Amino acid sequence: MKVCVLGGGHGCYAAAIDLLEKGHDVTWWRRDAGQHARLSEQGALTVKDFRGTRSIFVGDMEGGIRLSGDLYAAVHDARLIVIPLPAIAHEALAAQLAPLLENGQVVFLPPGTFGSYVFARAAADCGNRADVAFAETGTLPYLVRKHGERDVVISAYATRLPTGVFPARAADWAFKILTAAYPSIEPIEDALSGALMNAGPIIHPPLILMNAGPLEHFDSWDIHNEGTQPAIRRVTSALDAERVAVREALGYGSPHFPLADHYAAEGDEWMYGRGAHGKLTDSGDWRETIDLKTHRYMLEDTRLGLSFIVSCGRWAGARTPVAQGLLSIASAVSQRDLYAEGRTLERLGLATLPRNAMSALLAEGCVP
Repeated sequence: MKVCVLGGGHGCYAAAIDLLEKGHDVTWWRRDAGQHARLSEQGALTVKDFRGTRSIFVGDMEGGIRLSGDLYAAVHDARLIVIPLPAIAHEALAAQLAPLLENGQVVFLPPGTFGSYVFARAAADCGNRADVAFAETGTLPYLVRKHGERDVVISAYATRLPTGVFPARAADWAFKILTAAYPSIEPIEDALSGALMNAGPIIHPPLILMNAGPLEHFDSWDIHNEGTQPAIRRVTSALDAERVAVREALGYGSPHFPLADHYAAEGDEWMYGRGAHGKLTDSGDWRETIDLKTHRYMLEDTRLGLSFIVSCGRWAGARTPVAQGLLSIASAVSQRDLYAEGRTLERLGLATLPRNAMSALLAEGCVP
């Protein structure tokens, strides 16, 4: 299957490698043509995971990852377009991609923060009437970090990816394409359900805000190791309970993939399977410098992700005091109004929709 990966982040490297090794025909596009040129000159990436260390050819070599700086050429005839980028990149890329989408394509956002609607709305607004499915899940399919230009370490692969499709009427054919690339995908109700599986807004805001002192004091501080203490875990659990309450108020049933399963040694498996938290901390790759005003945990997971949960709670009549409190504190820390800047139903133009109209939108999609 022809697959296209868009973007240059950690997840994009992992996706290009993983999809090639699964036997797909992979083209990789990114805005930074200079980075691709350097990769092409090197000729290969080095990947390390549970299977060992190996080289993956890139550039013009047969059987490798094709690199492209031409977005149209990269996505033309691709059945699956994978965009493992932070949600802060969605609006600009959606506008660029919108006129290029073709019938029968699936755009996959792991994770999405309701980016599926952002991309679908952009396609409708530019008059593109192609039958395209937009899908999103709750996390990246990989725990991954790249080291330098060519070395990639994948600490874990997702074993369960609850995924919703926008519009839901396209789910049958879209999931055939999605599961051909990611067998761990589990179909759920729709894209809004998928958006409310997003783990980032639950894990990261308590960690950065309740570790704000150490983060600003030490050169680097591992929020997932030293920073994951019982008091912080209690806040995380309360925040996740609000996410589940919002899902239930919207009529979504279990499984809700509670974050407790991420930390548990037994019981139901979470998205990365058993022992995922240990794999993350053991790797040492998440001991990083975090600027509380500019890091994606603040600008993506808090500004976009938490604001989305709060706005959905307001629309559905579910209280979210912990999420609102964290968002208010984060606004003071970052010195900006994160809810006003956030990906809310208000900013998406959906806050005044009655329930039947929201259900119709999720099922049938945007009208050009």
